[in-house]
Amino acid sequence: MSTQLLRIVLAALLGVGSVVLMLTGSIGWGILGLLIAGLVLLTYYRNERILWAFYHLRSQRFDKAKAALSGIRNPERDLIQGQRAYFYFLNGLLEAQTNLSKSETWMRKALSTGLRMKHDQAMAKLNLAGIAVAKRRRREAELLLSEVKKLDERGMLTEQVKMIKQQLKHL
Repeated sequence: MSTQLLRIVLAALLGVGSVVLMLTGSIGWGILGLLIAGLVLLTYYRNERILWAFYHLRSQRFDKAKAALSGIRNPERDLIQGQRAYFYFLNGLLEAQTNLSKSETWMRKALSTGLRMKHDQAMAKLNLAGIAVAKRRRREAELLLSEVKKLDERGMLTEQVKMIKQQLKHL
């Protein structure tokens, strides 16, 4: 049985048990049970290992982020599509430190799987543009940078785009 199905079944059982507790007069325990069922259901949509990896990545602890992601043995089976996209995205960010080819593969896989937020799509394409510059693929880098500009609605990546454009001038 996959972990995702197990989470749904556990949340349903906790929910039913909580309702029974409320009906028998234990309202406090019933509310607590519903909160726990909600947390279990939340982990269906937000995998805790991916959340830990994001946390460690923000804290610049790449080894711990990699360890958190390595706990996901079979992402095709254990993660829903949105979680899988962020699993690939995080692996791409971590591999960018050491292996550009692997990072490129992970980022492309994340984009094709479907990153939800436009900012994350822009970040993935920005990383791909940087990799294209490093591999001397000027045209591809320019196309990716134009897509980054369209996706970056808040202008949070303008400095990075300028840096890559400077690097493009030297190709």
